[in-house]
Amino acid sequence: MEFKKAVESDANSIMGIISQAQGYFKEHGIDQWQNNYPNFDTVKNDINNKNAYVLLKDSIVVGTAAIIFDGEKNYKSIYNGKWISNDKYAAIHRIAVDTDNKGLGLGSIILKNAEEICSNMDIHSIRVDTHKENIPMQKLLYKNRFKYCGIIYIEDSSERMAFEKVL
Repeated sequence: MEFKKAVESDANSIMGIISQAQGYFKEHGIDQWQNNYPNFDTVKNDINNKNAYVLLKDSIVVGTAAIIFDGEKNYKSIYNGKWISNDKYAAIHRIAVDTDNKGLGLGSIILKNAEEICSNMDIHSIRVDTHKENIPMQKLLYKNRFKYCGIIYIEDSSERMAFEKVL
């Protein structure tokens, strides 16, 4: 397995995995990643901004995540709780794993790699948010020792559960 920054040629593979996740959410009645988000432009922007990462298995993209190191405007206000730390943090968004490779612990591998990148950059906190009905993501976060911190709101005013892990 290799975890690396995504390049332009990875865009279609990333979008394919995101499309699979969108289909899963729709099928399970979860109102996350619907209404044309994330889309190909989102993926291209992540790549161009050097925030996109891919997990490769035998040189094939099997997982993806965006790791942002310059703050997240939606995390400025948190309700019904508080962030664990006030230090510099990385935000992980758009984490997804190829459907054919689910159940292999790839989500945990992505998070562990993100933690290693953060540690190497002297960043000691990671924040993530997810939909309240996205139980697989919540299980992944708890399994990897993220702590529930409260509620944040994204641009369209919808509610998300906020998590943080101090490294």
